Amino acid sequence: MEMKEAIFNYCLRYADSSLIIGHRLSEWCGHGPILEEDIAMTNVALDLVGQSRSFYQYAAKVEGKDRTEDDLAYLRDEREYRNTLLTEQPNGDFGQTMMRQFLFDSFQVLFFEKLKESKDEDMSAIAFKSIKESKYHLRHSSQWVIRLGDGTEESHQRIQNSLEDLWRFSDELFEMNEIDEVLIKDGIAVDLSTIKDHWMQNVVDVLAEATLNVPEDTFMATGSREGKHSEHLGYLLAEMQVLPRTYPGAKW
Repeated sequence: MEMKEAIFNYCLRYADSSLIIGHRLSEWCGHGPILEEDIAMTNVALDLVGQSRSFYQYAAKVEGKDRTEDDLAYLRDEREYRNTLLTEQPNGDFGQTMMRQFLFDSFQVLFFEKLKESKDEDMSAIAFKSIKESKYHLRHSSQWVIRLGDGTEESHQRIQNSLEDLWRFSDELFEMNEIDEVLIKDGIAVDLSTIKDHWMQNVVDVLAEATLNVPEDTFMATGSREGKHSEHLGYLLAEMQVLPRTYPGAKW
């Protein structure tokens, strides 16, 4: 695989994950449990879409085929997306959303910390810009996981159920393929194996404070690196892409 192709696909992987989970959070706009939280989730969604834009812009530049960030975000088919399965899972109740966000945020912080060291100046710049936001996101989702887990009997059971439902998508966050091999060799990409143990320890510490139990012997779902997704992504994309596909080239 050529370097340019590897960088392009690597950018899409993280752009897609941030875009899709950002869109999921945006679905809460106007439906949050309290006004302050409604605004907080909307702001986090905007941050994530902003991170995706940075990756899409760089991917478009590297590809050199006159595609724009909008083309990459809205005009690809489901099998062309590389977002992790975790990010496309439905919101469910508020606890489900916060648990999904917590698992993702815990990864993002460690990932961007390492990506800052990338020899690719554009990648490093994206990481430096994104890390501050991601740390806030993690603090926010962690606090809610603890509050709900160590709250009422009902809130505890609900978020424990959410953890057991979502845990099977966590291992895929660290899955690597030939794209990673090419870029790690040149000091561009993050060796995800070097942050997995740290991620696990951070997650376990928060879950312990939340009085939640880590699921054991769980089947781990994979496939997004090859464009294989759950049934949820197609419905999400249909909603997200309806305007640019109905009115190609439309501008406000």
